[in-house]
Amino acid sequence: MIGAAVALVVARPGEFLDALLTHIELSAAALAAAIALAVPAGIWLSRRAGATLLAVNGANVAKTVPSLAVLALMLPILGTGFLPAVVALILLALPPILINTITAIVRVDDEVVGAARAMGMTRRQTVRRIELPLAVPVVFAGIRTAAVEVVASATLASFIGGGGLGDFITAGIALSDMPELLVGALPVALLTVVTELGFATLQRGLTPRGLRAGA
Repeated sequence: MIGAAVALVVARPGEFLDALLTHIELSAAALAAAIALAVPAGIWLSRRAGATLLAVNGANVAKTVPSLAVLALMLPILGTGFLPAVVALILLALPPILINTITAIVRVDDEVVGAARAMGMTRRQTVRRIELPLAVPVVFAGIRTAAVEVVASATLASFIGGGGLGDFITAGIALSDMPELLVGALPVALLTVVTELGFATLQRGLTPRGLRAGA
């Protein structure tokens, strides 16, 4: 089976590379947008007790919504294609990043923050120099989770015309063609593993040395 899948890739290299690049573009765009939205929102919400509880509960509920359902919701709003697929993946990536950011900031020791403020640091300086470095391990755990979910869920983008490796998977299922299915499934599995290992390495590099043992 794997040999037949490799032969299929060799026979159709342009199609495979286009699907692979589209899959990576979908995942990268969605994850970058989710980080840009969820991390600042998480920091802001962590300062407001009532909003924090509401946001965490809402994000936990959102995590239970099936990926395919989120993609289907984009159809009547944005139609089909690359953009609605990215928006759907952003919605899937937001909850774990938002929850972990809020949790990480809330758990920073108040005494540490108080000491920083007593030394004359502004609120922005305290967040940038004290709270965020201490929160990095937990925030990055959420980003790692979101990254893996996005790479895996991007296969479903083919159902709304988003392209990617999911095209091979859906075609393989429709035609009962196992080699075609593997052409999509195996690279997605490999991308997921590489994503997890890559973000784990990045997390360790960005975590303050004194916190690495607990990261």
